Amino acid sequence: MDGNYYMIHDYLIFFGVFAIFFFLTVSIYLFSQNERLKNKNKKLSESNKLIEHKLNEFQLEHIGTKLNPHLFKNILNSVQSHAYQTYMSLDKLANVLDYILYESNNRFVSPKEELSFALSLIEINKIKVNPLFDFRIKSKIDKSDSIFEEKIFAPLITVDLIENAFKHTDFLAQDSFISIVLELEGGVFSMKVSNKASLKNVLHKDHSGFGSQSLDQRLKMIYTNFYSLQKNSKNGIFTAELTINLGEFYDKMRYS
Repeated sequence: MDGNYYMIHDYLIFFGVFAIFFFLTVSIYLFSQNERLKNKNKKLSESNKLIEHKLNEFQLEHIGTKLNPHLFKNILNSVQSHAYQTYMSLDKLANVLDYILYESNNRFVSPKEELSFALSLIEINKIKVNPLFDFRIKSKIDKSDSIFEEKIFAPLITVDLIENAFKHTDFLAQDSFISIVLELEGGVFSMKVSNKASLKNVLHKDHSGFGSQSLDQRLKMIYTNFYSLQKNSKNGIFTAELTINLGEFYDKMRYS
């Protein structure tokens, strides 16, 4: 009986050691497979991010190729419509065209450059406005802001809101107006544009949808959660307000 007892005891020890060895082997194998899957998923994730990045760049380039000729056409139409004022507008026109030709191809420009462009574009558009027209522009720019000269502003972001205000305003209405407010303070850029909307232009939008779509696409692709764009129409007055937290976006770019 003692012999059987020791034999059973030895078998139990053997099977216990075997079970532990088997468990360790399976655990090591599963761990290695898990690590391989993690590495594979990581590589796939990196590949997807690279593809997404390339796609965004392609989309932005595609938008740019359609936007620039559209902008050129509107600018030249404005100048041509009032030829007698062309001489006074040549300086502003030169600044705008230089910006479009040389700066708009960059991924980012400084707020200083974009705001200078926006003000010049406004002056050119004012050529076709009656001198007695109620036109209001307010610029509150903190030039001492730390991001004022940083390459953080997507070029031509301000174009759509400015052009739409001039394009869709009822200039014949007695209470018609255009109001543009540009602000940069505490790293936050804001732009508010209001105008008396023309019912005719609202009902007959001829090739006018691209600008608005391109603005929404660019803002979403570039500034993701660091912007807001609000549009509303009330009592015949259309208002669009764009806010971009350039300071927080700049911090993200520096530390990512």
